[in-house]
Amino acid sequence: MKRLLIVKTQVILLFLVLGSPWILAEPAITLVPNKPDAIYQAGDNALWQMELRGREANSCTVAGYSFKEGGGRLQGQGTITFQSGQASIHTSLPEPGTILAEITATNTGHQTLKVLAGAAFAPYQIPVSAPCPVDFDSFWKRKLAELAAVPENAVLKQESSGKRNVAYWQITLDNIRGTHIHGQLARPVSGKQFPAMLIVQWAGVYPLDKTWATDRATEGWLALNIMAHDLPIDRPASFYEEQNEHKLKNYAAIGNDDREQSYFLPMFLACDRAVDYLTERSDWDGKILVVTGTSQGGLQSFVAAGLNHRVTAAMALAPAGCDNTGELVGRQPGWPYWVANDEAGHDKKKLLDTSRYFDGVNFAARINCPVLVGLGLIDTTATPSGIFAAVNQMQGPKEVVVMPNADHHGHDNSQAPFAARSAKWRKALLNGLPVPPLEGKNAAVWQKSASR
Repeated sequence: MKRLLIVKTQVILLFLVLGSPWILAEPAITLVPNKPDAIYQAGDNALWQMELRGREANSCTVAGYSFKEGGGRLQGQGTITFQSGQASIHTSLPEPGTILAEITATNTGHQTLKVLAGAAFAPYQIPVSAPCPVDFDSFWKRKLAELAAVPENAVLKQESSGKRNVAYWQITLDNIRGTHIHGQLARPVSGKQFPAMLIVQWAGVYPLDKTWATDRATEGWLALNIMAHDLPIDRPASFYEEQNEHKLKNYAAIGNDDREQSYFLPMFLACDRAVDYLTERSDWDGKILVVTGTSQGGLQSFVAAGLNHRVTAAMALAPAGCDNTGELVGRQPGWPYWVANDEAGHDKKKLLDTSRYFDGVNFAARINCPVLVGLGLIDTTATPSGIFAAVNQMQGPKEVVVMPNADHHGHDNSQAPFAARSAKWRKALLNGLPVPPLEGKNAAVWQKSASR
């Protein structure tokens, strides 16, 4: 279908002032949308009132803008002229998709203000950008068999938890090809069996904070938090800086043209092994096993739930690694930017083919348990179009917390709605209760998913 764009001045939704030090807080650009949730049907007209504020507002009369569908394909660009500091903007998409807009204003003092905004059109109909490889399941079946041939060899070292009534251990498990899984295990001192939670980590090279596991144990969980890398978890910051600058520099691109050598292969298998380890422990309650993570951890949450059906629920905030092939349909892929991040000059087709075996959308299609997902409409790291595409593949109950003004790092507390909702999920799951369904119009999404 040919894509149309209707623009009188501009399109978008809520905004976030970027946190770069060279961007001023004043004059501020505010956008008041006609639909605060930023979600539209395909073909709907999205309308906003735009206003310049601040002591220098009168010195900004013109702003430049650009619109990108799915954060990728340029759909429109131009300028806006303010009348007494105000302007109106609107646009539409004729089919499912998202819009990312950037507004740039410069005052007479040559000071610049940039603002991002986003909108979603029929997002629960956004399709994947490429089909799943026909041998996706057989490939991962072989990799799980390779993992199963390696004994777990769990080694636990008990340490002080720093919290009353919480026991804590460092743990190491064996992984494929001589690699290891490093993490931390915590549980309440009192009691015999507990629901389990696997915590997986966002991108980067850093130590694990003890409280990431002990805080969950305080709530009543048997909590296992694993590092994404084959590294000890508690070395000084300089150790991780050295790793990040040398051996693990741009680790996401290691083996990116070979599914057998991808850096993500042992990382993903570590998630499966961690799930298995929890289910084998005598202090697991045998009923509840939740996996949760943010960004790269959100991707790993999809992987764990897609590979291992012992996972009974998943919670993912801003999951990265979805829609690696987005550029094929003009969308911006999210981190790890599989093709753009390649520094070795590999064949592009080979990169794209490899990326599909590690794409969150394909793991999502194999998830049957309840899933909570949080996404921001101005997130340029974990792009909303790809996350919606992944969500739309899930076979079980799912709930999506759409945060119109949230970027990847949740500036200005913009990810608070997900934090609140995930707390309710944890409380319900911890007590063996059904996750409370949404109320209002979003309830239809939940009910439709649950009825599959």
